[in-house]
Amino acid sequence: MSDVGSYEQQLRAGTVERLPGSLPPHYPSCFGCGPESECGLHLATRLEGDELRATYTFSDKHAGAPGIAHGGTVAALVDDLCGFSLFIIRKAAVTRKLEVEYLKPVLVGVPYDVVGRVQRVEGRKVFVSAEGTGPDGTLTFRGSALFIVVELSHFDQGAHSGDDQPPVAF
Repeated sequence: MSDVGSYEQQLRAGTVERLPGSLPPHYPSCFGCGPESECGLHLATRLEGDELRATYTFSDKHAGAPGIAHGGTVAALVDDLCGFSLFIIRKAAVTRKLEVEYLKPVLVGVPYDVVGRVQRVEGRKVFVSAEGTGPDGTLTFRGSALFIVVELSHFDQGAHSGDDQPPVAF
């Protein structure tokens, strides 16, 4: 696969590998959800009604301090989950702004339930929120994001850099 069109065809044909019940990755080596990303999060996101859902456990490789996930990996998780809003709005979009609030330490080895929701759409602007709760139901982190709807051709800008993989699921 070397272009957006090829990846789009595979998505439409249902031949992109994914965990049962999860949405396909944005692209194979996406840091957030790509199964081929050696250092990535490997986030598996589900669409349940109008909510994006995932259960995620940070590992020691995500630590910023002993036993605590690095804030950047938490932000990456929120960004990637919110990015799956394209399956709700059925349009490609990119992050314009991301804000993450850390309410408690996000611990390594603890499964967090993360839920994302499209709050509203205003023209090309898509406002999305996410919340992460621990096993005891305590809200641990939350975020909000502004995504901007783009044409698929937007992703052609990066199609020939890096590993030459086609960008973005839709």
